Amino acid sequence: MDILKKISVSIQHGDDQSVFTLTKRAIEMNIPPKDILDHGLIDGMNIIGDKFKHHEIFLPDVLLAARAMYAGMDQLKPLLVKDGIPSMGKVVIGPVRGDLHDIGKNLVGIMLKGAGFDVIDLGKDVPPEKFVNTATIEGAKIIGMSALLTTTMPVMKEVITILRNQNLTDKIKTIIGGAPLSKEYARQIGADVYAYDAANAVESVKQLIQK
Repeated sequence: MDILKKISVSIQHGDDQSVFTLTKRAIEMNIPPKDILDHGLIDGMNIIGDKFKHHEIFLPDVLLAARAMYAGMDQLKPLLVKDGIPSMGKVVIGPVRGDLHDIGKNLVGIMLKGAGFDVIDLGKDVPPEKFVNTATIEGAKIIGMSALLTTTMPVMKEVITILRNQNLTDKIKTIIGGAPLSKEYARQIGADVYAYDAANAVESVKQLIQK
């Protein structure tokens, strides 16, 4: 088994020490950082994401795999920056104003990072203006909003209204998710995509970035 495959397998096992050691060794072997990222770290997280999507593993397994991935990413990031390797794109995420529930948002963030995206996590209880301002300043192509409370759902429409008023809907796409939401609600408020779970959110963001 080659070293990149070993990194992928170690991520799937949630073995952060092994990922750290193997990534260090791969760097010392002069394997290009992008190859280590794509064929080691991202490959492992893609398999984890697929298993999670099909209910073969559970949230604790994803969190362990993410911790293992970060053990490799911490070493790779300076090299990727130095080589000028671009990320898959920037995504701004957060629960909307009034909503403090962030477990789903955190999981989406982990899986987006695992897929190679640069994630800007705005924390909890995010005002509409902050989503738009951050995306504009950072050059993010996607805003991801979540809500667990029906009372906070209308805030999502406020974000989309600001984007429309600033003529940004072509440049910045919106994706929404959360227990009370639906594809129909996304259509009603003008969001580009509704994601029904974290794995679907990653797939949807990949599709939106390519448009």
